[in-house]
Amino acid sequence: MSNAAGNDAAVALVVNIDVEDLGSAIRFYEEALGLRLKRRLFDDTVAELSGAATSVFLLKKAAGSLPSRSLAEVRSYRRHWTPVHLDFVVAALEPAVERAVQAGAKSEGPIQSFEWGRQALMSDPFGNGFCLLQWTGGGYDTVAS
Repeated sequence: MSNAAGNDAAVALVVNIDVEDLGSAIRFYEEALGLRLKRRLFDDTVAELSGAATSVFLLKKAAGSLPSRSLAEVRSYRRHWTPVHLDFVVAALEPAVERAVQAGAKSEGPIQSFEWGRQALMSDPFGNGFCLLQWTGGGYDTVAS
């Protein structure tokens, strides 16, 4: 696969999460998932977090602002659904769920078990859904054909 530069190097992945309050978002992602503040950027409107396989950027965006000029819907921080979400793989699910809830996450149902592992559906304090996963055996490779 060629990237935008035209070479065959892997495409870089950057994760951006819109949040209303940058300080409380930094605290949440540090306490809930063990990420660490690496640096603040752009007049303190962006925070880069490290500790995951890729950098996670928190973007301060006001509630009610437009996410795109082509959309009439405004940004909201109540719980919302999106087809793209983040999954965080953890070594032990119950302590990870407890840690996330203590930091301000909402658990959205009981832990589910699958052939590949276990999953907890969660949401952060800004309405963004995410999952905590615990692999068993080979994870998704267990069920891959």
